Amino acid sequence: MKSTEADSHYNDLEKMPIHDLLLNMNREDKTVPMAIEKAIPQIEKVVEQVYLKLKEGGRLFYLGAGTSGRLGIVDASECPPTYGIAHGIVIGIIAGGDAAIRKAVEFAEDDLKQGWLDLKGFNISHKDVVIGIAASGSTPYVCAALKACNAEKIVTACITCNANSEVAQIAQFPIEVVVGPEFVTGSTRMKSGTAQKLVLNMISTSVMIKLGRVKGNKMVDMQLSNNKLVDRGTQMLMKNTGMLDYESAKALLLKYGSVRKATEAYQH
Repeated sequence: MKSTEADSHYNDLEKMPIHDLLLNMNREDKTVPMAIEKAIPQIEKVVEQVYLKLKEGGRLFYLGAGTSGRLGIVDASECPPTYGIAHGIVIGIIAGGDAAIRKAVEFAEDDLKQGWLDLKGFNISHKDVVIGIAASGSTPYVCAALKACNAEKIVTACITCNANSEVAQIAQFPIEVVVGPEFVTGSTRMKSGTAQKLVLNMISTSVMIKLGRVKGNKMVDMQLSNNKLVDRGTQMLMKNTGMLDYESAKALLLKYGSVRKATEAYQH
């Protein structure tokens, strides 16, 4: 029995007052960071591999089905605006294609061939790294694709929420965050999804910091895609220069397009 499929520690949920539902869900959620802490040595190895590949011009692929696939797409889509990297460096792929982001595609996760075909559509090579995301640890779409990657000497990793899973045996660098039974039995969009989201944050953020996309603790390469980010960038530039007033800093920021470039222009 997979622990993600094991019976919830709670029963008669429909009889619980709302307060108790929320309290007990929160109680379960608190266990997730502790489970992740145990997996930090595994996460570290994956970050090292991703950093090495991206530093040499490779790409990072996230591959998953359902909630796992959606979480990978979210993380990938947030890297360009947050860190100013080009689109297509971090790529999220979901079983069933883009339509599956909004609506479940029946049996897409059971396809043994499509995962590798989806990766081939991006001309994947040994320069890249693929992280399969599968709470169950047995998603055919993910497992089969990672096997194909191994055969092509492509670095593979995985994020799973069950111990001794199939995907962890396939991946060269497995991450196992064993969160135990879900509050609603088998609903892996809950603790498992939370664990996956936190681990994805850790991977992409650590890699971007190591790639020099953060200075001090600031997102100096963020895209200026809304007024809030323009204001944040302006404040950062004022602090960096120590001389510019708000309007002058804003004008310089908008001229050069990023805090980093504007700061360098001012200093030279």
